[in-house]
Amino acid sequence: MKITVAKALFNSLSYAEYRKKIIDLLHEKKSTGPVQSIDLTHYSELNETRMKRLDKTIVLTETTIQELQALQEEYIWLVISEGWCGDAAQLLPVYHKMAEATDKIDLKIVLRDENLEFMDSFLTNKARSIPILVIIKKETGGVLGHWGPRPQAAKDLVLNYKKEFGVIDENLKTNLQLWYHHDKGLSTQNELINLMRELDKSTL
Repeated sequence: MKITVAKALFNSLSYAEYRKKIIDLLHEKKSTGPVQSIDLTHYSELNETRMKRLDKTIVLTETTIQELQALQEEYIWLVISEGWCGDAAQLLPVYHKMAEATDKIDLKIVLRDENLEFMDSFLTNKARSIPILVIIKKETGGVLGHWGPRPQAAKDLVLNYKKEFGVIDENLKTNLQLWYHHDKGLSTQNELINLMRELDKSTL
């Protein structure tokens, strides 16, 4: 696992580099990943607009800021993502704001389809669902835990829709984006702070 983690970190991008890569590809009418299609490029365009908006509008709660600044250990948040992923577009700006609020977290992003060996260590119900945030102890390079691909309430929304209608369709995607819009990143902040608090205690 350590070799896989080291390889993923070597291939990783900063948040700014990730954003630039997506924009550069869109100028070529492309998306990230080996598979190219009109749909994936369209989703990437939508996501770039979302991320630009969220970078300006996401606000961290005072509790989130206090908890982040109280962390004792140093961590890497290594996120598995792709530019066409709708959940990633909603969550990465939150991760970025959280990492910026403390000197204890270094945010890195790795593309799923270029790092499948790493991805396959963090499957969700045997699926390569993204984004997955992998929490690494900076000092040792060891994986402490992971979170994703979305907050629990959003997971429940998807699960209930699939139970009722048996498919993941555009209507579900719209409902999911509306959920993110109304949640304003609060569920993500709360779940990640709870996880980091427990991990930070266990490493002392």
